[in-house]
Amino acid sequence: MPAYHRPSTLADALDILASDPVTLAAGCTDLYPATQAKALPGDILDITAIPDLQGISQDDAGWRIGAAVTWAEIIRHHMPPAFDGLKRAAREVGSVQIQTAGTVAGNLCTASPAGDGAPCLMTLDAEVELMSATGTRRLPLAAFLTGARRTARRDDELVSAIRIPARAASGEGDFLKLGARRYLVISIAMAAARFETKDGAITRAALAVGACSPTAVRLTELEKALEGAPLATAAKLVSPATVAPHLSPIDDIRGDAGYRSEAATELVRRLILRCAEKRAEVAA
Repeated sequence: MPAYHRPSTLADALDILASDPVTLAAGCTDLYPATQAKALPGDILDITAIPDLQGISQDDAGWRIGAAVTWAEIIRHHMPPAFDGLKRAAREVGSVQIQTAGTVAGNLCTASPAGDGAPCLMTLDAEVELMSATGTRRLPLAAFLTGARRTARRDDELVSAIRIPARAASGEGDFLKLGARRYLVISIAMAAARFETKDGAITRAALAVGACSPTAVRLTELEKALEGAPLATAAKLVSPATVAPHLSPIDDIRGDAGYRSEAATELVRRLILRCAEKRAEVAA
């Protein structure tokens, strides 16, 4: 008979991972819809009772988001404006019920090209912390996500936390997504941004687009072009020529590749305009 494990310590969980093939489970908001069976197949390792995987904390090195932290916890927790994009994305993930059960780390492990968390976390220079019985390692999020529904996690590892370096917790973040309706929708395209400014000019830009490539991607060339530009007019630098080369969208039931590319460009432009409008309101 399949075994259901729900350990209360991280050591026990890692021992189970090292000894038997298991399916890792937290919120299960992606796991259950992915199977047509009445129950998940094989042995299950439920990580939701492990205190070491809970909570959001900060120290001199930066921020730690535990692997079992839910979207609802992200929404409620007080964090700097740099995390506003992640908070906005959290409110866009499914329904309130999904936000209450689903975890941020689980969203990354599912590795859907349309996962709402990845672009925002990329703008925060997030690293994924992986633990096994033999040690701990960290990977930049872009290295952790290796393709559509694929990650660099080994079978004997679990994601223990998402780490945000202190240097990336400055500036202001934002997020926009395009779907066929307002709520409960899979993204056609989405974009996240984080801007640091001084005296009305952009000193650092972090931009990422999701649902337009096998994984979310940073717009590194556009970021460089925006540095030093006046925030009030920076949106003029956004065009298909500065966004599309980073992307590799596909045609599917939600939209064709050309539409996705155009939508991503417009979302990035709107993020800059929104940031400029906020700054203007504060100055007024």
